Amino acid sequence: MEKIDKHIKSSKDKDNAKPLDKPEQFLFQLHQIPNFSGRVFCILFQSTFSEWISSILRKLDILQRVCTTLQSGQCVMQVLGLVLAFGNFMNGGNRTRGQADGFNLDILPKLKDVKSSDNTRSLLSYIVAYYLRHFDEDAGRETCLYPLPEPQDLFQASQMKFEDFQKDLTKLKKDLRACNTEVEKVCKVSSEDHLQPFKNKMEEFLSQAKSDLEVQEMQLSDTHKLFLELTVFYQVKTKMGEKEVSPNTFFSVWHDFSSDFKDLWKKENKMILQERLKKAEECFRQAKEKATYSVKPKHASGIFFFTESQAGHEDLRLVDVHFYCRARETRNNQVGLHVLLQMNHLGFRTRTK
Repeated sequence: MEKIDKHIKSSKDKDNAKPLDKPEQFLFQLHQIPNFSGRVFCILFQSTFSEWISSILRKLDILQRVCTTLQSGQCVMQVLGLVLAFGNFMNGGNRTRGQADGFNLDILPKLKDVKSSDNTRSLLSYIVAYYLRHFDEDAGRETCLYPLPEPQDLFQASQMKFEDFQKDLTKLKKDLRACNTEVEKVCKVSSEDHLQPFKNKMEEFLSQAKSDLEVQEMQLSDTHKLFLELTVFYQVKTKMGEKEVSPNTFFSVWHDFSSDFKDLWKKENKMILQERLKKAEECFRQAKEKATYSVKPKHASGIFFFTESQAGHEDLRLVDVHFYCRARETRNNQVGLHVLLQMNHLGFRTRTK
């Protein structure tokens, strides 16, 4: 800016002076705005504030959702119940370990290493299969939902620190106070012609930003409390040198377990889907064979039944096709008439010769 000012002053009275290029002209015009640097600081802070708030809000939402699911999710409790039940069964010969009321979370990532006697299957794969086949009615369908928190959410939660959240909010509060000071300074020294719309826009932003910060501080406090209650719920102990259980310590165990669980969950779901397809194909084949089954009259009793291909009537329902079989097996007119009356009652059409 100093060079631009010097050039303008030196070329002011010269006829052949070189004019400023467009970038320099634009910069010079911005410099003519009163308190330009203060205004730029406020506008830049306004643009970055919403990004910071959104980032903190998104992280806290993930943390709250994971904590709530692990503490009160019905599917999570069912999976943990299976782990306890199968663990007690495997330790059935041990009076102490075979009648446990609970277990430490540290064993969850180790379930994949417990193998069957023939070394073809792990305990975790059996738990996954048992859960899908006995607890999940939508197993093998698109509507089947993963019972545990997503591994990606657990990984993100494990990387979070409440100290970092507090530092970010403290910095935002500090920058907000500085922005408020700059706004007051600009409004104080600016003339009426250069006051609006800066004043109204910034006053509206400052009011909303102050409210957003208060909401974020309250949400951070609630999330921290929820996490501590979760660690007490699972009776997780602090590591040496820690004042309280950190998200990394707690969620890393769950992340490893959920990652292994989901890989097996996908494979088992695919297997169940293939079994459903085979079963559906077999049912369709059997239904097709029954549909092509025809019945021919065996007695010249003056009464005959239509076969499926001969009927041509909508009234002839295939759902009760078993009555054809009964009619075909008839050996006298009396029983044949009884079957005929039953078919008429169900809506079948008959005709006499």
